[in-house]
Amino acid sequence: MTEKRKPSGPDLTKGVSLTDFKEAKLLGHVGEEDVLLVQAGSEIFAIEPACSHYHGPLAEGLVVGDTIRCPWHHACFSLRSGEATRPPALNALAVWEVMRDRDKIIVQRRREAPKPSAARRSAPTPDKFVIVGGGAAGFAAAETLRREGFAGAITMLSDDGAMPVDRPNLSKDYLAGSAPEDWLPLRGADYYQDAGIDLRLNTNVSAIDAKTRSVTLGNGDRLSFDRLLLATGAEPVRLQVPGADQPHVHTLRSVADSRAVIKTAGSARHALVIGASFIGLEVAASLRARKIEVHVVAPEERPMQKVLGAEMGDFVRSLHEENGVVFHLKDTVEKLAGMRATLKSGAVIEADLVVVGIGVKPRLALAEQAGLAADRGVSVSEYLETSLAGIFAAGDIARWPDPHSRQTIRVEHWVVAERQGQTAARNMLGKRERFDAVPFFWSQHYDVPINYVGHAESFDDIAIDGSISGRDCLLKYRRAGRVLAVASIYRDLDNLKAELEMERSHA
Repeated sequence: MTEKRKPSGPDLTKGVSLTDFKEAKLLGHVGEEDVLLVQAGSEIFAIEPACSHYHGPLAEGLVVGDTIRCPWHHACFSLRSGEATRPPALNALAVWEVMRDRDKIIVQRRREAPKPSAARRSAPTPDKFVIVGGGAAGFAAAETLRREGFAGAITMLSDDGAMPVDRPNLSKDYLAGSAPEDWLPLRGADYYQDAGIDLRLNTNVSAIDAKTRSVTLGNGDRLSFDRLLLATGAEPVRLQVPGADQPHVHTLRSVADSRAVIKTAGSARHALVIGASFIGLEVAASLRARKIEVHVVAPEERPMQKVLGAEMGDFVRSLHEENGVVFHLKDTVEKLAGMRATLKSGAVIEADLVVVGIGVKPRLALAEQAGLAADRGVSVSEYLETSLAGIFAAGDIARWPDPHSRQTIRVEHWVVAERQGQTAARNMLGKRERFDAVPFFWSQHYDVPINYVGHAESFDDIAIDGSISGRDCLLKYRRAGRVLAVASIYRDLDNLKAELEMERSHA
């Protein structure tokens, strides 16, 4: 029998005093439910204490105005309504009514949740919005359009066979075998029906005609649009060596890819990961969790050195080595013959499972064919609009003017894609909202999370606070004295504060 979990902290129905608060927060309970009290200015709010994304502890988060940010993956919630205002969280949290009796704060009743956006929609309008892509940006845009009360037609065209999923999980917990497949979809099939989103899977778009405002599908059908969002994402770079087309050689991007790797892993004993990228090393960690021997081959001197610097690169390498991964750095695979991989150095590795993680390239063919301005990505304005009015782009394909790094940048991060999808949706509705979110990503290696906020294409100096090897550190990546990015291990609150500082520096 599982032991019944005891609710946290004091019973809030009996009342607590402000002096009980620690750093403007107090974790208590109402009946069996945990409730977090938060002081923001002169107001007290009561909210569910676990982030709706991966259940990060909001008691350890950062209060900004009347919002609270999750320490793990930087989701943000309104303390007033519980609404998820920033990805990666999509679901609202429960909120409770707070009463004050002299110096006592009492919580008794949970507030009624607002009706889901589908129910709030007004009468249908003739507007037709088309979204090309079923990834993070496309999904977030469709969901936001309905949340904002848009009542026109939304058609979402995805060439994937699976509904939009939580892609970071594909190389992390799901691949490691510690997350079930039903965790993957961002929303169930009934959501699309209830919200009136026409999600078409396994659907290719062959052309966009900006003059007639229509898209042509792979089967020849044409769909007209009033506004279009291009969110075609990226695809894995293929390995160009003899033997790369064998059935035990995989890339990892989609649910189907992840399932195929898991299937091969079922009988595999020796895995070869080609590339020491974030994806490559997350795959290595996940395969080690399945007790498979793992070798990593990569051309660089240290894993992740370009992004994280030498010391962090050495730490990541030693962390993987402690967990049994064997590295072959400054080396490349020249051919795959059956289960044998021959390296440039002459070494031979036995591998009955090969995963190629040598980067991705943005899928730009549609945008280029439509005549959209491009520069190593689809060029967009600060409103995420392309060079053609009414056509927007978001996610891995978009290159936008980033106010913090003062460059135009293109970033392949999940949270950035979701946030861009939301901003693009609001701008498709005519809101003129600048996209100025600070880029954020996280990477998980065994029990060590690395959080990274900002964007530094290059840096000339890294200020390290704390100990990298002690797994308690904050690194500031600077160029000409300016902090462009911050990485941390277990300094979640500091990472949130760094994000806020970057936002404020260009507000």
